[in-house]
Amino acid sequence: MSSVWYPFQHHFQHQHHPGNTLAYPVAGKKGFVKLLPSSDTERGCELKPQSHYNHGYSESLGRKSHIDDYSTWDIVKATQYGIYERCRELVEAGYDVRQPDKENVTLLHWAAINNRIDLVKYYISKGAIVDQLGGDLNSTPLHWATRQGHLSMVVQLMKYGADPSLIDGEGCSCIHLAAQFGHTSIVAYLIAKGQDVDMMDQNGMTPLMWAAYRTHSVDPTRLLLTFNVSVNLGDKYHKNTALHWAVLAGNTTVISLLLEAGANVDAQNIKGESPLDLAKQRKNVWMINHLQEARQAKGYDSPSFLRKLKADKEFRQKVMLGTPFLVIWLVGFIADLDIDSWLIKGLMYGGVWAMVQFLSKSFFDHSMHSALPLGIYLATKFWMYVTWFFWFWNDILFLVALFYNFGKSWKSDPGIIKATEEQKKKTIVELAETGSLDLSIFCSTCLIRKPVRSKHCGVCNRCIAKFDHHCPWVGNCVGAGNHRYFMGYLFFLLFMICWMIYGCISYFYLIRVLILFIISCLGITTNERMNARRYKHFKVTTTSIESPFNHGCIRNIIDFFEFRCCGLFRPVIVDWTRQYTIEYDQTSGSGYQLV
Repeated sequence: MSSVWYPFQHHFQHQHHPGNTLAYPVAGKKGFVKLLPSSDTERGCELKPQSHYNHGYSESLGRKSHIDDYSTWDIVKATQYGIYERCRELVEAGYDVRQPDKENVTLLHWAAINNRIDLVKYYISKGAIVDQLGGDLNSTPLHWATRQGHLSMVVQLMKYGADPSLIDGEGCSCIHLAAQFGHTSIVAYLIAKGQDVDMMDQNGMTPLMWAAYRTHSVDPTRLLLTFNVSVNLGDKYHKNTALHWAVLAGNTTVISLLLEAGANVDAQNIKGESPLDLAKQRKNVWMINHLQEARQAKGYDSPSFLRKLKADKEFRQKVMLGTPFLVIWLVGFIADLDIDSWLIKGLMYGGVWAMVQFLSKSFFDHSMHSALPLGIYLATKFWMYVTWFFWFWNDILFLVALFYNFGKSWKSDPGIIKATEEQKKKTIVELAETGSLDLSIFCSTCLIRKPVRSKHCGVCNRCIAKFDHHCPWVGNCVGAGNHRYFMGYLFFLLFMICWMIYGCISYFYLIRVLILFIISCLGITTNERMNARRYKHFKVTTTSIESPFNHGCIRNIIDFFEFRCCGLFRPVIVDWTRQYTIEYDQTSGSGYQLV
């Protein structure tokens, strides 16, 4: 495994990629010394002597077989292993907590890198300097804790006044280190505590550039983009943007995120190279295709009048919605023409196909996933009902009900969880300082704490309370705010489908499609049924899924539709945008009661 290296101003190596081994600056090792892989460091086994590590020496140092060994340990080794009593014994005997060891590293550094919070508190109470520089790279204890990803230690040190804006020997502050190592929660905490999201290190690199170059995952890049980072900013020496760095690293995940965020595909570095030029130099087909598609989507290779239309996202969405209307009408119009020659009709259909191809390549935006399915649905229903309107007047009431529920499903707030910028930062700080800033309960895109049953929708790019699923046919998510309208839409849609079948074949057999209401009867959403194994509050076996929200079929229906029937029923009303646990007050409705 290779160590992690950092680019210097004068000898930057584009081709290098970080490995999985963590490395830390220690004097006498020419910059770095290897530690254990991250899977071991998370168990608190950092910086153990090689002899102990090879023999599987664990952190459970309270075993009797090792108690006698503590009395011979020096304070550095005791600090690394977190032997509080031995450390206190040596300090009380006169050891100066500010005194660095032979490698110019203080006790506070060793405690920070190994996440020994109790020792950090003790050493600071005995006069340790919280921002003392040490090691070959002149780093503070906060730098060491940040590299290792110890959020709790970062919080603790900053409570004692540690300055995250200080730079180490390579010119990096804590936010740059956190971005390099992919420690998303630390990046979020530092920004929430006031660190500039576009801060440059001494090499002229921003956190976004480091994340694009070093971290091959959606976070922390996605988190930084949510904080409105300057996506097209160039670094100080090479003038590379974050997109340049992502291409240099072959970071396809981040390339997609940057393109969606509006990164400039034609931005040039100091050598006059664009990200597309760098991709071509590396002969990476995936990157070349995606960067070219991004250029075409912005109309860079089109005539000026087409470029303006392509740059208008609202216009492209209208084209995607309107194309199915035009195509379906043309198909019916051509078929109904009083022309005997099918060759002529075939040529006309070929013209329709060519038109669709032109519109698709010129104006369709693949980032707008819902527009095309929504347009197809609206077009088919529009022309079908326009035709059937003249044949069946008695379906008008159901038609109105159908479109009412469809409109409410489409345009209603599905339960978007909202927060102001101040509330987002406050949430990050509170979660971090309570040790619960975990991505399983915190959304790195919306920067909010996720209520129970909520989920971030990748299509809408927002968190939805009591998320059921994203429905492309209504162009909206289905959640706490519009779930009832969606079920009403499905009911009337089913009726209208059956009615149309009856009109075509003159009869039909009534099919009881109870599947439409199975979700409301079982007290479980579509998302929860598909991903039940991912949620701790669901008990999943090979044959069943036990939901904590299931209160019986009748009770579930009453709660879901909020049936009251003039006081006959008392549904439980839950604000799913503020519900963070599976326990909630059910006294507002014990199912139903007779009056």
